[in-house]
Amino acid sequence: MKGYAWAVAATAACTAAGFALRPHVDPVNIAMLYLLPVLVIARFFTRGAAATAAVLGVATFDFLFVPPYLTFAVDDLQYLLTFAILLVAGLVISDLAESARREARARAAAALEAETERLRGTLLSSISHDLRTPLAVMSGASSTLLESGERMPPADRRVLAESIYAQARGMADVMGNVLQMTRLETGAVVLERDWASLGEIAGAVLDRLAGALSRHRLMLELPAELPLVRVDATLIEQALGNLLENAAKHTPPGTLVRLRAVRGESEVVVSVEDFGLGLEAEEFQRVFAKFHRRGGGEGGGLGLGLSICRAIVQLHGGRIWAEQLPGGGSAFRFALALEAVPASPAEGAA
Repeated sequence: MKGYAWAVAATAACTAAGFALRPHVDPVNIAMLYLLPVLVIARFFTRGAAATAAVLGVATFDFLFVPPYLTFAVDDLQYLLTFAILLVAGLVISDLAESARREARARAAAALEAETERLRGTLLSSISHDLRTPLAVMSGASSTLLESGERMPPADRRVLAESIYAQARGMADVMGNVLQMTRLETGAVVLERDWASLGEIAGAVLDRLAGALSRHRLMLELPAELPLVRVDATLIEQALGNLLENAAKHTPPGTLVRLRAVRGESEVVVSVEDFGLGLEAEEFQRVFAKFHRRGGGEGGGLGLGLSICRAIVQLHGGRIWAEQLPGGGSAFRFALALEAVPASPAEGAA
């Protein structure tokens, strides 16, 4: 209905312009004004709305600008040709615009299908690659335990059991990332926002990743006066944990990793900075893309960790980016909007 309303309004505007030009131009030139609504309506609305604009234009021009006025009678046959040209031009324009829209939709659908197929192929390839090795290790270790476990020293059996456990956890992490990315992309994740302290979130993440970060030098810059943020703390913990794991995975042991937070006027910016080799210039634009592996490496992981970070931050209405540090290394930052913290009941009573 919106397109039809615009057709009426545009025809009325052209009529007003026609009356203003009437003393200065021939009526045939005024007729050309009524092609403008057809062009505009055909561009933005349906073929029916554009055809309506064409019919309204012809009828209005005949009724108001062709003698005898205020009737649909036509004394001069040349105006019948003008009407026919206006009407046919309007209908042709509306058909061409509709055809162009159909072709654009078809191209978009084909591109989406091709991209979906590419991502499906990449996902299957990545999963098969990242599950093949742990499955082989688990198969070998469990086979050894089955065949020779009773004759092996307890320490050797423990090593094999730990190997199976570690590989199983790695596989679970891979599948967990796939499921989490799927839930984020399909809108299945519902934020459970509450006021939270970034310091407490960071503390929980660092406790969980103590082993992964144990061979790196960790520097914390989390001011005590940081304001509370209204977030889903579990998801922000996951995003921050992914960034810290990314820094630990892609830098040599002993590398300095700095976690810092800075308050701005309307947002707080959290940064995970590593002082390793850094990224190539072109990687900063695609490092958050799905299945992109930092440095193009073949290491473990599907390349979904940073994509999940981006999805989580964007779900909170924030922004996330990566940049080169002045002295070398990389910084991964995300910003969360600050909101006014409501007064506590005690403060309200006071």
